Amino acid sequence: MTAATTGLPTHLPGPKEVRDLLGDLVDKQVDLRPGPPFAVSAYYPASVASYVDDSLVVRAVVACDLPLSAYAGAALALVPPGAAATAIEEGRLSASIAEALGEVFNVMASLFNAPGSAHLRLYASVPAGQALPADARARTQVLGRRGDFVVDVAGYGTGRLAVVLT
Repeated sequence: MTAATTGLPTHLPGPKEVRDLLGDLVDKQVDLRPGPPFAVSAYYPASVASYVDDSLVVRAVVACDLPLSAYAGAALALVPPGAAATAIEEGRLSASIAEALGEVFNVMASLFNAPGSAHLRLYASVPAGQALPADARARTQVLGRRGDFVVDVAGYGTGRLAVVLT
């Protein structure tokens, strides 16, 4: 039986789980605090990752605004902060930063896989600066079970992160 048919809930990771995972992954000090909800739009671009259960039902999305997308991707790829700043100015991620951010999203799937919860995996991700499907954008606007954070990656900068259960 799959998670969808057994009715297992989706785990909403707490701030400490998110902070520890990101800090360990990029090997930098990561500070995280609650922030206001944000919804992706043409005026507020972001990278969005969709996570599915074993039945390919989207159960969660993670959105990083353009600054956090650039900082997290650059930190993981060991790209200098100046390259992240350039990506923010240009409104899109370079190929190397986008690839590294894809790995950040892939590892973030582990945040949802707590005992007694549905098993989720990364299904798709779209980096900031590329066309985002309407359904992915809409999922970032869901209210209810979500965590919205302001994240600072030491030596790089600050951006916003939303973890949304659908």
